[in-house]
Amino acid sequence: MTTTAEQLSATTLLRFATAGSVDDGKSTLVGRLLHDSKSVLTDQLEAVENASRSRGQEAPDLALLTDGLRAEREQGITIDVAYRYFATPRRRFILADTPGHVQYTRNMVTGASTAELAVVLVDARNGVVEQTRRHAAVAALLRVPHVVLAVNKMDLVDYAEPVFAAIAEEFTAYAASLGVPEITAIPISALAGDNVVEPSAHMDWYGGPTVLEHLETVPVSHDLTACHARFPVQYVIRPQTAEHPDYRGYAGQIAAGAFRVGEAVTVLPSGRTSTVTAIDALGESVDVAWAPQSVTIRLADDIDISRGDLIAPSDDAPAVTQDVEATVCHVADQPLTVGQRVLLKHTTRTVKAIVKDIPSRLTLDDLSQHPAPGRLVANDIGRVVVRTAEPLALDAYADSRRTGSFLLIDPADGTTLTAGMAGASFAVVAEAAATDDDAEWNF
Repeated sequence: MTTTAEQLSATTLLRFATAGSVDDGKSTLVGRLLHDSKSVLTDQLEAVENASRSRGQEAPDLALLTDGLRAEREQGITIDVAYRYFATPRRRFILADTPGHVQYTRNMVTGASTAELAVVLVDARNGVVEQTRRHAAVAALLRVPHVVLAVNKMDLVDYAEPVFAAIAEEFTAYAASLGVPEITAIPISALAGDNVVEPSAHMDWYGGPTVLEHLETVPVSHDLTACHARFPVQYVIRPQTAEHPDYRGYAGQIAAGAFRVGEAVTVLPSGRTSTVTAIDALGESVDVAWAPQSVTIRLADDIDISRGDLIAPSDDAPAVTQDVEATVCHVADQPLTVGQRVLLKHTTRTVKAIVKDIPSRLTLDDLSQHPAPGRLVANDIGRVVVRTAEPLALDAYADSRRTGSFLLIDPADGTTLTAGMAGASFAVVAEAAATDDDAEWNF
């Protein structure tokens, strides 16, 4: 009999993001991955070849496969997050090509927020620079479990092993100090294709995987039944028909973990308890369901449950609070200020809230804390304390990226202001990792 983990790993999906300084070759790397893995349609390649010739380039500029905005092509930079979908016989991929400019930090946060792996590019000629450290810090802050250091443009340093070794050692030490649990360094030339999809003939001193080989084999599937089970209710189903006169089901997507028929559960924030009597998935009754399946759960008791409530196992229910302490990235052009009234959206629940305090702003250049800034502006990352009008069942982001994250929204026009991660920042996690050899992030 196949286990749940084996069933999940049969067709795995890897979400990954690229990051790096301007002109490090992120878009070229993504274009090379798509081109050499034969994931580019003929008409797309012809369009890139025509655009490249119009710019006086003999060879096709593979960066144009991802830089789709006119301003991006004209300036030769990446401005917005470009998502691409491709697949190989071994795995399916969703990649986010994120900008490298400092002013687009919020775009990288968006792209990396759902990533299981981050590819951080470094120009072999420049080594680890300020923006490299910034992107490593963001990856650590967002609890991205796997980080790949792609030392690009090795062709411009004569494929020298000492250059790669020095950069890999410096970056690995820095990322490990932030608590990043796994770092893999790969020497590449995205322009020439060395170690991207095919092994390089110029770097016989390197015996590790190519970028694509690592993406295909990095372990991302785990037994989701071992995670904290969380089910945010999205919709209450009551047909009240002759065929189903008493049917009452709670529909939604399982955010984490697994639920079983017969399991004792607690409904939050009310705290009422009941037992799972049935689980309906795709029109059929099942005994067990796990994340990220969309299901309908039926309970033994008629409880007042509505959209935004959370169902969790009674022996593993999260604490309910109205005081949220979190690390946030401010994404709106208008600042976030102390005393500001906002809406807080957590899973399917949206409540009124007020920003009680902004204790500090993080300087990503050197990871120093600027105390009591009073406000956060676009691309700022800082600590906030928010008081909600109603209780929330909020996990720590370190325990669950799905139920530990939230958005702050402008109640006037619905604009997303801030992306938040409840609980401790990466610095606390780094300290814990330094004292625990077995420390890891399990999502």
